[in-house]
Amino acid sequence: MALSPMDVTQFAAVDTARAARMLSEVRSARLSGGQAPVAPRPVIEQSWERLLRRGVDPEHDVRSGLLAPEEVRRRREASPLRHVLPVLREGLLSVADVAHHIMVVADEDGRVLWREGSAPVLRRADGLGFELGADWREEVVGTNGVGTPAVTGRPVQVFASEHFVRSQANWTCAGAPINDPRSGRLLGVVDVSGPLETMHPATLAWVASVARLAEARLRDLHVRSLERLRAVAAPVLARLEGRALVTDGDGWTAAVTGMPYVDRVALPRSPGPEPRWLPAVGMCTVEPLAGGWLVRAAEGRVPPGAARIVLDLGRARRWSVRVLGGAGEWTRELSPRHAELLYLLAVQRGGRSAAGLAEDVFGDPARTVTVRAEMSRVRRYLGPYLEHRPYRFCEDAEVEVLLPADPADLLPHSTAPAVREGRAALGVP
Repeated sequence: MALSPMDVTQFAAVDTARAARMLSEVRSARLSGGQAPVAPRPVIEQSWERLLRRGVDPEHDVRSGLLAPEEVRRRREASPLRHVLPVLREGLLSVADVAHHIMVVADEDGRVLWREGSAPVLRRADGLGFELGADWREEVVGTNGVGTPAVTGRPVQVFASEHFVRSQANWTCAGAPINDPRSGRLLGVVDVSGPLETMHPATLAWVASVARLAEARLRDLHVRSLERLRAVAAPVLARLEGRALVTDGDGWTAAVTGMPYVDRVALPRSPGPEPRWLPAVGMCTVEPLAGGWLVRAAEGRVPPGAARIVLDLGRARRWSVRVLGGAGEWTRELSPRHAELLYLLAVQRGGRSAAGLAEDVFGDPARTVTVRAEMSRVRRYLGPYLEHRPYRFCEDAEVEVLLPADPADLLPHSTAPAVREGRAALGVP
């Protein structure tokens, strides 16, 4: 029976043992350089390729040291994911326990912070090193439902010998990333795992749906926090003349006076009393306010002039843009899509039209509406340094791109044709 890569999980639900044997043959053939009976699914094959380049041993079960209980508690208290545990538990635990699964929540570093579910399965997970405080990054323990979704930025199901490391071949898992709805930054991964025989093809859609519910809950909490800050800001702004706004600690605007509303301001890394230049505001002072910051604009607006822009793509899922100019310095973390767009503009200084960027990102020049919407968001914080028709960095801006040491790690989540070409130009086969 010849199967395409996309048939594997459906087949496994019908004949788990046979599907596991077939995947074992696929894994053995691919890792030895032989001819596999069927092709691995693309998300799995790409993961295996990353691990082979890193020199991870598929036959050796590598486990890094567990975090101390005190460090697990500290990370739990600091993680925004603690606010969505009720959503995750309600959506996943009741079914997971009946189906002999466990729910695992890891932070952005791949460290397991919460584990709940079937007691016998928890004991089996201990045997795999799937414990509280364990490091389940892909580069440490191979292809898995925690580390691989963190790398790809999308939900991933891993079944049997799709796991890169042999010791995990009797396990099945499905994980989905949870991103900060304010910035797009990865907060962590929620995963449902269990023994091989518990595999079901609908598990991935189920986990992904609950992860989206968790993100919606975080978005709701953010809106409520801005409403509370707005109540604090109202009497303060009422006493001021001129332009001013109040933001939360991440720069999201709660209230403004004397100026158009902007969604977000790129706050300086270390706010202080001295005047500085901020995008969308100009020269201003940034003063602490209960629950946020009061940004007061100086008279007039100072043009940015020549500036140095550093696009840092060298750290996994910690992409950022840093602006250094005579009027100040600021840094902003980038969402995966904004990192793609700014990379493309940085390597194509002549600029790209909306249709050109749509083709670069989606392979479809007709998707200009999506591109224009995203570029509108980019221009809210980089507006003084970007021009449009075509979109491009200003001529007097010096743009530097910091790339990862391994070219294959250049925006590894991205399937954009132009980004793939960029990796190929750097020597990735």
